[in-house]
Amino acid sequence: MRRILIAGAGQSGLQLALGLQSHGYDVTLISNRTSEEIRSGRVTSTQCMFPTALSHEHQLGLGFWAAAAPRIEGVGVSVAEPGPAGGPHRRAVDWLGRLGGCAQSVDQRLKMSGWLDTFADRGGRLVVHAAAVSDLDALAGHYDLVLVATGKGELAELFPRDPARSPHTAPQRALAVAYVHGLAPRPEHPDTEAVRCTFVPGAGELFVLPVLTVSGRADVLFWEAVPDGPLDAFQDQPGPAEHLARTLELMEHYVPWEYARATRVELTDAQATLAGRYTPAVRDPVGRLPSGGLALGVADAVVADDPVTGQGANSAAKCAAAYLAAIVRHGERPFDEAWMRAAFARHWASARHATAWTNAMLAPRQPGHVRELLEAAGRHQPLADRIAAGFDDPAGIADCFLDAGRAAECVTEAGARRAGAGQAAGAAG
Repeated sequence: MRRILIAGAGQSGLQLALGLQSHGYDVTLISNRTSEEIRSGRVTSTQCMFPTALSHEHQLGLGFWAAAAPRIEGVGVSVAEPGPAGGPHRRAVDWLGRLGGCAQSVDQRLKMSGWLDTFADRGGRLVVHAAAVSDLDALAGHYDLVLVATGKGELAELFPRDPARSPHTAPQRALAVAYVHGLAPRPEHPDTEAVRCTFVPGAGELFVLPVLTVSGRADVLFWEAVPDGPLDAFQDQPGPAEHLARTLELMEHYVPWEYARATRVELTDAQATLAGRYTPAVRDPVGRLPSGGLALGVADAVVADDPVTGQGANSAAKCAAAYLAAIVRHGERPFDEAWMRAAFARHWASARHATAWTNAMLAPRQPGHVRELLEAAGRHQPLADRIAAGFDDPAGIADCFLDAGRAAECVTEAGARRAGAGQAAGAAG
């Protein structure tokens, strides 16, 4: 029985620990909090798991909340523009793309605490400790493989930043999250659960998404603000009530159509707000411990994308699935540096599309072809659906946002499909 140590009990660390456990590995998991501390603590993130990422969870039998969480069927995109005489903004673009399968969002307080209990119930060795590099260094010799699945604190510094893959050296967005009850449905699609994204050019983005939280079905109001811009209103870390008040005040001016359905919202609990920022980065996947041992970085320990394209938890799930397959396939051979780099390379082959797309969307002012692409999706449903599918698999859409020529081709292809569908319907009639 091979012994594996995992530091970090988030999406990737727990998914990988439970997956290895199901294959008979002896797994030790280090978490900085107990399951009860996670469950009763502050919200840690926003997350929407699209179909591919969800499938990795379900293959391991970990979709405990599939029946209770809202079934998200689409991704809606709006572009706001200033109203007349400096008044409230209005919608210049608004459409809903359909997903090819169901997406879901589960508050990580609920999800990670449940998975942590499951790991312990199945006989896993759980160490509750805020691990430092010295801890891993002392323990590494007792394990066949050491994995670091946290992108925060001292452990993340084990992995040097890769400047060739990391164009940003400072945070590109200031993040402000509130979980609320009482949000009314969009009147245009009252029966459709969807992730809604509104772009406020030059200022940032607002995301609204349905979620299952510790108190039941809720919604997330999530501002991504260009630092020091008009939406960057949470730098002083306001208390929960003030945080929600500022969230709604910004919504009333910049996205009044979303504010109209939020006039009666209230926070789900006293720990339902979060504000902060971090610098997106790709890091070297192999960390070197002081005594010479090696550690392999997992998910956001080595690929930390901004949430602007909703890829964080999805990339973490995909990374855990890729590493699980690589570990099982490797059998009894040593987990040396060559194997570590090869394992990461297989993950990066898909993760690079998410990173490239995310970095492109972080530009304060989007290139003209991006605006044209979003406007065209409002006229061509196949293009709207294709962009929505890109949230599940960025490889299918990233190039359209990165290259003006490819964007034009995407618009032309969507128009041709629409015309073809119209001709077929006419012939059938």
